Formats: sequence, C-alpha cells, structure tokens
Amino acid sequence: MAFLRSLSGAPADFLREGRRRTGDEVEAAIEAGRGEGSAGDSGAGEDRWSLMLPEIMVDIIGRVEASEERWPLRKNVVSCACACRSWREITTGIVGSTRETGKITFPSSLKQPGPSGLPIQCFIKRDKKNSTFYLYLSLTQIFSDKGKFLLAAKRSRRGYHTEYVISLDADDISQGSKGYMGKLRSNFLGTKFVMYDSRPPYDGAKASSRQANRRLATKRISPQAGTGNFEIGQISYKFNLLKSRGPRRMQCALHYLPGKPSSSEDQHKPPNAAKGGSSSSVVLKNKTPRWHEHLQCWCLNFHGRVTVASVKNFQLVASVTPDQTTGDVDEDKVLLQFGKVGDDLFTMDYREPLSAFQAFAICLTSFGTKLACE
Repeated sequence: MAFLRSLSGAPADFLREGRRRTGDEVEAAIEAGRGEGSAGDSGAGEDRWSLMLPEIMVDIIGRVEASEERWPLRKNVVSCACACRSWREITTGIVGSTRETGKITFPSSLKQPGPSGLPIQCFIKRDKKNSTFYLYLSLTQIFSDKGKFLLAAKRSRRGYHTEYVISLDADDISQGSKGYMGKLRSNFLGTKFVMYDSRPPYDGAKASSRQANRRLATKRISPQAGTGNFEIGQISYKFNLLKSRGPRRMQCALHYLPGKPSSSEDQHKPPNAAKGGSSSSVVLKNKTPRWHEHLQCWCLNFHGRVTVASVKNFQLVASVTPDQTTGDVDEDKVLLQFGKVGDDLFTMDYREPLSAFQAFAICLTSFGTKLACE
C-alpha cells in the first residue's frame, strides 16, 4: 500500500478541490493505517481505514482506477479493495465489468463475459511432464512476455475418463483447493467433454455430485457461496470414420452464459430446458478453413496470433440454432481462437459471450490425441 502512504505528504491537494476534511484529519487517517495489523484485518484495522470520508475515498480510488489500465500496475486497484469493507464496496462499484472495460481485475472477472469489440488476448503454457496448463493474460504483443497469471489446470485419468481440474491456485490444482473454479470431464475416446462450474448457474441448481462446500480464497472480494460441480456446457468432436482429409470438427453448447439472463424464468430453468436454445445459451462451431492449393494445407486467418501449423488450432463462431434465422447470428465473427506459437505455447483470444474460464476450458479439450476425429 505504498501508494496510499504517499498521499500523506500531499493532503492539501484534496483540500484545493473543495474537500470538507482538513489536511490534519486526512494525515491522521492514513497514518493510522501504518499501525499494527494488516489493512485487510477486521475490527480496529478496518476502522482505521474507514475514518476517511466516502467522498475522499471515491476520489482516491477513482484516480487510481483511471490511471492504471493494465497489469501489473492494476495491483494498486486490488490493494484498494483489500483495505477494508468500505473501500472494497467503493472499488468494486467504480471498476467496470470485463464486458465494459475489457480488463480482468478481480477473480470474479474470470467468469464475466469478455468485451464485444476487440478480444482479450491470452496465452496458455503447457507443462507436459506434469500434465498441467497455465493461462496468462497477455501484457504485450510479444509471445515471450511473462503475462499475468489467471488460471491453472491439471489433467488426470479417472478410470475410463479424463478430467481437467481448473483452479485459481497454481500450487494447489485440486477440487479440494480454495481456488477451485470448475472442471472438464471427457469420455473414454476424448471426443465429448462436459464442463462444470464450481458455482450454481441459477437459483436452485443441483450439483452433479455431493461434495463438501468450499470457499474461494478471494472470499473478501467475491460473494461467499458454497461450491460444487454444476454442469454448464458440453464440447464434442465429430467422428471422422471415413478418414477424409480435413481438420477436426467441433461443436460447443454452452448454457447459462455469464451476465446474460434473459428473464427471471431463464435463471430458474433446469439444464434440459436451456439446451433447447433459450436466450441464455449459445451453440458454437469451428470455423471452416479453406484449402490452400499452393501450400497443400488447410488455412485460417489468425491475424498473426498463430505461427505454427497444428491440428489443435481452431476458431469458433456462433452457430444457427433451429429457433434462429441466419440474420440473427454473425457466423463470420470469431468468438474464440486458439493456436500454437511454440512447442508448449499457445495463444487464446476470446470475446463476448464467453468468459475466460469458459474459453480456457474449451481450449483444454483440444489437447490430446483424437484418432477417431482426425
């Protein structure tokens, strides 16, 4: 919180703008935060920070939010939310949603839909030895940048099925982790996957199995709620029994899209109702590539974001459902693209209606050999 301490040297700046509190009082409020105990502690620790007037707090946090557009500078925005309850409420009120700003600030942003305009650019690092995958937010246009860590996943074999557990904690990727976000479960052939969320998608949703309730490690920022495994979508790869020449063909059916309830009825619909094509669900399909005679390969325009040819590369677009017409869906707009740029490095770009969590889960299904589909 060094940026807060720096305010103690210039309390008069706030008074010049007509603030009602004296410089001595602002100084005292900030100095109180330097005492024993962390800024996030309850009781007296929170009271010290809460001494500041809401008007001044809004002004400070508003300036921090306006001046810090990218990570890692946005760590100060998160620090404001961790100071105390009143600061947290003001910060979450000022910081816009991922759909509005295109920024990923809090863990809750990972399950919010991306922007409708320019996609959010991320990349995935694969660790073959440990069967783990790490999702990072791209900070630059250079593929070798360190990025901002977002999510981690670990692949394991469960009998005849393969599971990918997704977590906020890169050091504890398990369903018992406080950072557990959800999982993927595949069939024996790896051609069909079911996506599960750790949070209920609608009121009254029933978890797929009985498990002890968990709480995210970020419970001070995100609402506290019991977690489990709630089905929110399926991803399937079509069989290629004739072994005809061509790329993989995949389809995604996602239910209960984040931030897109059409009505109170849709929020309470059970899974079988949403699969029928309600406004709170969407069907995606891979964009058909074109055959390049000179290169003798299938090609898609990734706009420089993919540099290595791979059967794993794909682009997803909206698919027309039976209750829709061709004019209702833009089948040329790429909603998610995934491709290889190195031996164990892949790019992932997504936009509305997908969230980072959903996009990451879909991309995980592309890893692994699918002999029946190639």
